[in-house]
Amino acid sequence: MSSTRILGISGSLRSQSFNTALLREAKRLVEDDGEVTLDVVTLHGIPLYDGDVESEQGEPEAVSVLKRKIQDYDAIILSTPEYNNGIPGVFKNAIDWLSRPSEAGKNIFSGRHIAVMGASPGGFGTVMAQSGWLPVLKTLGVQHWSGGRVLASKAHQLFSEQGVISDDRMRDQLKGFVQSFAEFVRSA
Repeated sequence: MSSTRILGISGSLRSQSFNTALLREAKRLVEDDGEVTLDVVTLHGIPLYDGDVESEQGEPEAVSVLKRKIQDYDAIILSTPEYNNGIPGVFKNAIDWLSRPSEAGKNIFSGRHIAVMGASPGGFGTVMAQSGWLPVLKTLGVQHWSGGRVLASKAHQLFSEQGVISDDRMRDQLKGFVQSFAEFVRSA
């Protein structure tokens, strides 16, 4: 059996992003079992969506590169920050670019397996941002997995300086989340 290939997309541009760290830690936790490959990308280089730019210059290279990556994977995990109780603008902007139809008229997300998790320094994790993703994912036509949740609250206390989660319960929850999502993808 081949490994389930998951692309983790971090919705934060910060160099010390909790969401990028969450994905890197998830990768570290599942990489040894051989059943899951998890690679991590960020949204650096994706400009603000502008329909005039799209019609005059075409799709920006950073968008094209990320679209090609998405096509190479079985599934996607969106690791979302929460800004003002909602989806970060930079993340929604990237999804807006990525969801533009191809020449064949197809949205790259249509039918794709997607899970959402997130980390925040706040006390409620990313519960509001994750809820905010639901109508977007429905519109994109994804196969959203809702069989588990990672709402990493007080993230500034969860990670060591090396980006390792020090809390055993959160580490187990994160590993279980990714493994369960991979099982969902394999069974679909």
